[in-house]
Amino acid sequence: MPLMVNRHEEIAFELAEASSVMCIGALDTGKTTMARRLIETALAQNRSVGYVDSDIGNSSLGPPACVSLRVFRRSADLPRQFDSVSEPDALHFVGGISPERLVLQQVTATAALVEQARSEADMVVMDTSPMIAGVVGETLKYHKMELCRPEAVVALQRGGELEPVIGMIRRFFGGNVHTAPVEPEVRPSSPDERMGRRAERIMAAFAPPLDKWRVRTTVFAPTLPSGLDPSRLDGLLVGVHDTDGRCQGLGRLEVDDGNLKVLTNRGEGMQGLRLGSLRLDLGRGDVRPVNLRELMFGL
Repeated sequence: MPLMVNRHEEIAFELAEASSVMCIGALDTGKTTMARRLIETALAQNRSVGYVDSDIGNSSLGPPACVSLRVFRRSADLPRQFDSVSEPDALHFVGGISPERLVLQQVTATAALVEQARSEADMVVMDTSPMIAGVVGETLKYHKMELCRPEAVVALQRGGELEPVIGMIRRFFGGNVHTAPVEPEVRPSSPDERMGRRAERIMAAFAPPLDKWRVRTTVFAPTLPSGLDPSRLDGLLVGVHDTDGRCQGLGRLEVDDGNLKVLTNRGEGMQGLRLGSLRLDLGRGDVRPVNLRELMFGL
């Protein structure tokens, strides 16, 4: 067996009793596989695990544009693939698939679900987005470390691409960082494959039965400006929230005979809608980014 495979198993064993672990790495480095190995090892020692999936573009648990939480209490609860989990235990709507303009939203969402996971499980395992480089990537990881305070970090890299982030974590947080190379069987996915998986996750979030609910302009966050033409919101992705502010699922805004409506399978208990920064083509499951300031104020 290759040494690098042993290293991954070794890390999972070393961290089986940790309170919280964050997995970081670039695109297609096996973060989710590592997270699963950590979960399996902890469950084998009769520890419950809260898995927080904060990869909003290529989610493995909940729908894209959301951070998701699932608590596993025994090995039998863990499916062969995270995709086969029917529904996460909790969602936090971020509203986009890239953290480039949504650092605050993504960090807040991740920290909120990590806090919830800590209250419900013995161990928390965090999967993160592949954005690791540049100002945005380092800022995102810095603030996730700052608010989530994982006991340990697992860093997966092909070369030295994570060294700036690893150095930052050790310098500012005294981080217990475990590094490992990418496993040889990890196959990089093509853009089309990633888009296809994302479309599948979106379509799953809009599974029938779907209903259209007429909505007032006062239920949105951020607040809609006075006199806004509703047609400008047509096709916009929204988070459907209950009276406690919890995200229940996704919706799509539609204009019907001049009335603004939301298409969703989460209408019962709906109290508010959070505007996303994506326009959704539900026929194909495609999304494209929009600038909310430009959309609402023409800036």
